[in-house]
Amino acid sequence: MALDIKLGVTTWLWTSPFSTETISLFPKIKKMGYDAVEIPVEDPNLIDSKTVKKALEDHGLSPIICGAFGPSRDLTHEDPSYHQTSFGYIQKCLDISVELGAKFVAGPMYSAVGKARLVSAEQKKIEWDRAVTNLHKVCKMAEKSGQEIALEALNRFETDLINTTEELMRLISDINHPAAKVLLDGFHMNIEEPNIEKAILQAGDKLIHVQVSENYRGTPGTGQTRWEDYKRGLEKVNYKGTITIESFTPEIKELAGAVCIWKPLAASQDALASDGFRFLTDWAST
Repeated sequence: MALDIKLGVTTWLWTSPFSTETISLFPKIKKMGYDAVEIPVEDPNLIDSKTVKKALEDHGLSPIICGAFGPSRDLTHEDPSYHQTSFGYIQKCLDISVELGAKFVAGPMYSAVGKARLVSAEQKKIEWDRAVTNLHKVCKMAEKSGQEIALEALNRFETDLINTTEELMRLISDINHPAAKVLLDGFHMNIEEPNIEKAILQAGDKLIHVQVSENYRGTPGTGQTRWEDYKRGLEKVNYKGTITIESFTPEIKELAGAVCIWKPLAASQDALASDGFRFLTDWAST
């Protein structure tokens, strides 16, 4: 059975941070065949939404907005000033999403990426409760903007709070707001999930976005990923959203260091995008 999906790619594959000038990638992305482009908002002040929206329209691309949650953007921090910084940043992401005609802001916005420690059960409960309280506030912000949020589980080396879909669904249940939805990222799932199909079924109708790469962050179809398991799960939940390739360039040293990419993962970044597109097109259609 063919999947009724769109295919997208993140601009992180080529550059960082996204700025208005990054629209120069849009013609190439469209020529490769993509329907959507994932826009990572590292610094909202670098983005002129009107110019970016026109470029999206000119090239027939749909936008997906993804947040970047560094050390200062931490809704579980003991210092409430970090929460306020996060709220301000997330609101700017929501504003950009509205202005560009996207429908949600995605990412692991519960905590700072890289906050991975062995903490006591008591400390974890404190931070869990902070995440629930603050993400409920974020959901209200999203609802006011006519948006949703897509929360993402990360592997154990990038966070100690939410590693599996089961944990993510428990967090969403505790948040208890209809704007709280799910982003599943195959790279993290390949590390943390014993059963990919079961994990997708756990997300169910909360699933609104999917990111993929190979198990080593390389070109889809060239590694050890069990793509048939992903397809069965997505078919069973009747997923009709976008599947985006998310990988990164080793040429931008700050980004490469943050995601631990020390060498090229393909012959070129263009090859990763174009070969990945061909693989995903065949995978989705057969």
